[in-house]
Amino acid sequence: MAKPIPSIGLMVPDILLPKASVDLKKRAVVACDQYTSQPEYRQEVANFVGQDPSTLSIIYPEVYLEEENKAERIEAIKQAMNTYLTQGILENQGECLLLIDRKTSHADSRKGLILALDLEAYDYSKTSQTLIRATEWTIVDRLPPRIQVRKDATIESPHIMVLIDDESKTVIEPLFTNKANYTKVYETDLMMNGWHISGYKINDPQSIENIVAALTKLADPVGFQQRYQVGPDKWVLLFAMGDGNHSLATAKAIREEKKQSLTPEQKADHPARFALIELVNVHDDGLTFEPIHRVLFNINPENLLNDMKAYFSPLGTEVTIETFASKEQRTAQLKKSDLTTQYFTFVYQGTYGQIALHHPKLNLEVGNLQAFLDDYLKLHQEAKIDYVHGEDVTEKLGMQANNMGFLLPIMDKKDFFKTVVVDGALPRKTFSMGEAEEKRFYLECRKII
Repeated sequence: MAKPIPSIGLMVPDILLPKASVDLKKRAVVACDQYTSQPEYRQEVANFVGQDPSTLSIIYPEVYLEEENKAERIEAIKQAMNTYLTQGILENQGECLLLIDRKTSHADSRKGLILALDLEAYDYSKTSQTLIRATEWTIVDRLPPRIQVRKDATIESPHIMVLIDDESKTVIEPLFTNKANYTKVYETDLMMNGWHISGYKINDPQSIENIVAALTKLADPVGFQQRYQVGPDKWVLLFAMGDGNHSLATAKAIREEKKQSLTPEQKADHPARFALIELVNVHDDGLTFEPIHRVLFNINPENLLNDMKAYFSPLGTEVTIETFASKEQRTAQLKKSDLTTQYFTFVYQGTYGQIALHHPKLNLEVGNLQAFLDDYLKLHQEAKIDYVHGEDVTEKLGMQANNMGFLLPIMDKKDFFKTVVVDGALPRKTFSMGEAEEKRFYLECRKII
């Protein structure tokens, strides 16, 4: 196994890919944390895959987390992993990186690079100053089911996407000018409106050296301070979590547990020290930021709105609420947030509305809303929340009896890195990189034992 490059927190991994006879369209399925309120989606995927080899067999879709048969499902996942290894369904490509070209319903090309990150350079705490950081609050209570799956697992298959702030496009984009020189190791349409993906193997020393040099330049402390106009008290942030924050936090938890039984030599290069991810430039033209909306279940919407006013009043934030006769009327009168007032919208049982927070305490609409919702959910144990991608799904669910949907504005991705550098981790579920069908599909694997 290749040695890590601690100065920039990465490693060139051994990557496993399906053998040629595997149907890749059935093999690759979307991230486990998507469609969590739509079990019909996962059932349609299961019907399509059938008994064929698929990453569906080695992940735990979160829509099923409330089921009683968790232990049986986890055991089946680990058995499937072992089967894929012992039967040669997965083949080792050797030490390499993979250049990814993904076409989605919204972009002709989204460029990525598959590599492994060094978990020793990662800390998901809100005040972290490590080279690799969480960009949203990590909810520790969400880790146990993921830890159960990864603990003693033989392979990992990531839906983690990590961002770099490479405005000059020096790391990933130059590789595409030489794409013809790399071996194409897969190409396939993706199921369920996932569109198309292709991957190219990079294992020549010069290309890898160029990647390391470009990342090293991005990690230069002086350049970092100039780029974000910060002082030396702000340490370099090179890799910022985009998607899969809790999956990387899970890998970190397993790494810390395994370290307890390893010698210093084993700690240095044990596979659990690293996690496979896809690296994407935040300035990639094919990468879009989308808001993540909220749906509340088993609540009284009008009472909730009154509770919202009562929550914000002692904080010096006045809440005003407008309702409209139709979605079209709400859209026509929708206001944009400014320095003194934040706006977001809601739906419930035929009602369309807009909320204004006057003189809010937090900088983002989602931060203020989430602070209230966290407090509300503690006081109303019968209520449930889901985080939803897409306005249509939010409105469909929010319109159902005893439900309510909140729709949030988009965050400008150009401000993303500086916001994290200056303010620290954002509230959870602040943003999404694209719609649900644009998320990473599980395809590449890596041994972690």
